[in-house]
Amino acid sequence: MKIDIVTIFPDFFRGVLDHGIIRRAREAGLATIEVHDLRGFAHDRHKTVDDRPFGGGEGMVLKPEPIFECIEALNVASRETRGESRESVILLSAMGQRFDQSVADELAALERIVLICGRYEGVDERVGHYLADRELSIGDYVLSGGELGAAVIVDCITRLIPGAVGNQASTQQESFTAFSRPQTSNAPSSTCSSGGLLDYPHYTRPADFRGMAVPEVLASGNHEEIRRWRRRTALEKTLRNRPDLLDEAALSEEDKRLLAQITGQNL
Repeated sequence: MKIDIVTIFPDFFRGVLDHGIIRRAREAGLATIEVHDLRGFAHDRHKTVDDRPFGGGEGMVLKPEPIFECIEALNVASRETRGESRESVILLSAMGQRFDQSVADELAALERIVLICGRYEGVDERVGHYLADRELSIGDYVLSGGELGAAVIVDCITRLIPGAVGNQASTQQESFTAFSRPQTSNAPSSTCSSGGLLDYPHYTRPADFRGMAVPEVLASGNHEEIRRWRRRTALEKTLRNRPDLLDEAALSEEDKRLLAQITGQNL
């Protein structure tokens, strides 16, 4: 995969891209990530990339000219043919669609993405309307710019590239994974995709830490009991922390029975 990041603060990414899974993916040739300074496409002596908004109002707006010139210089496929070439140009904006695991899975299947980092009061609307394929936001809040959002998206997508994570099975049973992925080992499985729920609790050694013991079922060797326990605790955690996810989750009849038991106990 190739990822291009367009920003007025290229140094922001100097450390972000040099650690962990992103670094390993780059070193293994699984991902090529390039950062482009938007000011390099401004032609006045002050390298101006923003201006006052038409109609008045607070703040400054990123100008369309340097952004269009930058994207054109990257030789990205035209907007009409990007689907065929498996490329996408994305504008990071607080007004965008909320980025989630399903969007990450969709983007990870592409061959190239270009992330445009918004700044100031926003970006000239013609960028989102005529240049970008979509606008994305990492949450319902406003950041100083799109750089943090771009870093989050790069991290989330890179770890989904086959070979980027040492044990790819670790990406198959995670919070928010709404679709079923094939099981790749004989280890007990709670979900093989969480069905859109949160993940189940995890424990490691020591089995007893300061009087806090690991649940006995996890050391029982009974894979069916372990699977049932994990599914139940995933439901409990989702109900406690993100009950909204239950509305869209693919719940089995067993899930519904477990939920009835959990809610009955909490009454």
